[in-house]
Amino acid sequence: MAELTRRYIVMPMNTEGPFDPADPDAPFVLKPWKDPAALRALEAYRDACYPELAQDITAWITAIRSGPTVRGSVGARNESHLASRRPRTQPKVKAKSKAKPKARDPKKAKRKARKKR
Repeated sequence: MAELTRRYIVMPMNTEGPFDPADPDAPFVLKPWKDPAALRALEAYRDACYPELAQDITAWITAIRSGPTVRGSVGARNESHLASRRPRTQPKVKAKSKAKPKARDPKKAKRKARKKR
């Protein structure tokens, strides 16, 4: 986690404060050990960042997955939501639709008839 702590300040928040969406420097805290949606966001971030940081995040994700499952209130709601969104084991195969024949343009047909005369 050296790459994480060297570049970023990692610390618990002392108080709950309002999140200001207009402040570009305001932190937005996700708790991946309590919220499966936050863990998915962390995985997406890992996949998009530079290799050294990605290694540290991978180690963190491994530690989170190997530990006990702890859910907060939001994490529990997200967990049930994610479970309902999981794809079926065998997706339904859609039948191929037949292509419709092109509709004839009556103006073009008239022009062709005129040219033939």
